[in-house]
Amino acid sequence: MADLATPMAIRVAATLSLVERAGSAGATAEQLAAETGTSASPLRCLLDHLVAVGVFDFDADSGRYRPTKLGAQMGEDAPEGIKPLLDLNCAGGRADLAFVELLGTITTGAPAYVRRYGRDFWADLDAHPQLRRSFDAQMNWRFQEQAAQIAERFDWSRFARVLDVGGGDGNLLAAILRARPGIRGQVLDLAPTATAAADRFAAAGLGDRASAVPGSFFDPLPTGPDAYLLCDILHDWDDDHAREILAGCGRAAGPNGTVVIIEPLRGPSTSTAINLFMLMCFGGQERTVDELTALAADTGLELQSVGPVSDERTALEFRAAPPVDF
Repeated sequence: MADLATPMAIRVAATLSLVERAGSAGATAEQLAAETGTSASPLRCLLDHLVAVGVFDFDADSGRYRPTKLGAQMGEDAPEGIKPLLDLNCAGGRADLAFVELLGTITTGAPAYVRRYGRDFWADLDAHPQLRRSFDAQMNWRFQEQAAQIAERFDWSRFARVLDVGGGDGNLLAAILRARPGIRGQVLDLAPTATAAADRFAAAGLGDRASAVPGSFFDPLPTGPDAYLLCDILHDWDDDHAREILAGCGRAAGPNGTVVIIEPLRGPSTSTAINLFMLMCFGGQERTVDELTALAADTGLELQSVGPVSDERTALEFRAAPPVDF
């Protein structure tokens, strides 16, 4: 449980694409070193450890290393899709390295990511476009099954227009529009990602019903939609920022609009490792229904309903609380 050698060895192997480079035929340490621009002797040391933990096999006769069934899972095209979470040049792999600053987070409450990289996660994506592209790809992978479930299990047909606030490159909204042909939608996200969303809608033949708006959910939101969707947004932020996001949605929605929060809820089945990651990386957390309801109430929103919408996520609907008569 205290071993850092194995998780780091696996991450370096993913970053160097050793699985793809070795392939089913295998390759020698010298061949792999030449392809990756590394030193053969240290690389052999790494490969030997990967053999010891079952990620690679070694054929002594040919001197070739080849990935095992276990190791093949970190390949670029593997259905498990875990490479972006391991590759140190991708947003997920880079974020995991900030765990070395976890003690500072536990001591001060400040995100470890800032301590390690000198800026928060979102500013880092802005500074490195390849990180943003890898993050968007990671979110798409995470929602391969979830998006279709959310589109089918929630009654979106009640709304004529939906604004997916912080909706990435449009994966979820596209699924909703395909499942509910009578509604229209927009994605609001930062400029590079909003452009990718517009491209997705056009490629999917949804350009007449879907569009993308470049912007931040900390700025005033467009008015007019019937529903403002926040999916996997609030757990990325501390309570103060979460309230600010909710308040912006509430103002835009007005007295007749609905704010829909879709999140994994904290509970006995929630991954404690994911919750720790949210704290370390963002200063955020998974929350309970009561905690989300309390945050929303602070911004004048009142809970209307709660229900599961996918195997891992729950939808909470909020509307503006009625004025209090004195």
